[in-house]
Amino acid sequence: MIVDVRGETCPYPMLKAVEAMKKAPPGEVIEVYTDHAPALETIPTQAKRLGFTVEIEQTGSPEWRITLKRDIG
Repeated sequence: MIVDVRGETCPYPMLKAVEAMKKAPPGEVIEVYTDHAPALETIPTQAKRLGFTVEIEQTGSPEWRITLKRDIG
């Protein structure tokens, strides 16, 4: 699942990422694309609370891909 929130500012990137995580079936990988640096703190915090692992990769200047995977087991 891809969540493209480029151009969005807080709290919308985090809210849309949380919505995607709640809808995601087990095993689904969510990729969040953002250009809003504060989302690099808010999305991982919520992801960990919901049982997801987080990987952040810078893909532009400024632009990031946040990969969210549900912890299984």
